[in-house]
Amino acid sequence: MCIRDSLSIVYALAAAALFGASTPLAKNLGLGLSPVLLAGLLYLGSGIGLAGVRLVRDRGWKSSGLTPTEWPWLLGAIAFGGILGPVALMFGLTRTTGATASLMLNLESVLTAVIAWLVFRENADRRIVLGMIAIVLGGVALSWPEGGGSSHDWTGPLAVALACLCWGIDNNLTRKVSASDALFIASTKGLIAGAVNAAVALYLGAQIPGAAQLAPILLVGFLGYGISLVMFVLALRGLGSARTGAYFSTAPFLGAAIAMLVLGESVTTAFWIASALMAVGVWLHLTERHAHEHQHEATEHGHRHVHDEHHQHEHGFEWDPDVPHSHVHVHSPVRHSHAHFPDVHHRHRH
Repeated sequence: MCIRDSLSIVYALAAAALFGASTPLAKNLGLGLSPVLLAGLLYLGSGIGLAGVRLVRDRGWKSSGLTPTEWPWLLGAIAFGGILGPVALMFGLTRTTGATASLMLNLESVLTAVIAWLVFRENADRRIVLGMIAIVLGGVALSWPEGGGSSHDWTGPLAVALACLCWGIDNNLTRKVSASDALFIASTKGLIAGAVNAAVALYLGAQIPGAAQLAPILLVGFLGYGISLVMFVLALRGLGSARTGAYFSTAPFLGAAIAMLVLGESVTTAFWIASALMAVGVWLHLTERHAHEHQHEATEHGHRHVHDEHHQHEHGFEWDPDVPHSHVHVHSPVRHSHAHFPDVHHRHRH
């Protein structure tokens, strides 16, 4: 496994850790707030914070670099993941128990993978499928309600399942633009989704909290939704949707671990069962080796890169071959064989 692939895995697990940590923190900070307003404020914290980071990084406003063909993918991802998904989840939470909702949320990684495999034709071998099953079973064990428990109103669970489907679509659509500026993608998602959700909440009668409650919520949104999403996009760029989704589905476990360490919640048997299952699943993914002869077609795109076997092109400006740089470049057709993930350069059929 090369350094670039290892870094993509680190990005995916870091995204899961940040998002997992945000869940118990947001729950405690958002006491007394409308769930829709809380979601909107978290997204706004993400969008505003990342937009500020991007302005500082670029020393002013710069073009997104998205091509006309990429904008529909991004807008579709925002519509499904930032608007429809949260609305469906909030509706579902009013008609089912929190434990049942947590259980249903494990569908997201499964649906992400199914869409990636069936619609976008990502490759999946036995090791990847078994790893995903182990991780999902860990999530199920972690969120299984004590003493069983059931709900006779199926509209709630179906709404949560619909939210998971929306996020599965979002993950795969975001993959289509993952070669572009991750900061721009994540900040745009946060600003639009935050504005829409907050507007809906205010229309329904919610009230903006005071500064003492608002500031930490925005900060948690910046870290747990914003920085986490940047890491997620970078992971999508290197791993593809199914593998990134599998790593990201460890977030409930990481959230539970943080709740126990920071908030003093008790350690349960389910936590240790989930730990073992998720460890097995992550190990199966980490030890994957997918190698075969494949064809690269001619491609033109722009992203941060160094010159390696996939990047052999000329420049019209001075550059250091050992320093990562970003510009629009052309890949010539090439056929070769090596170990790889379904990253932005390896989206071929099998």
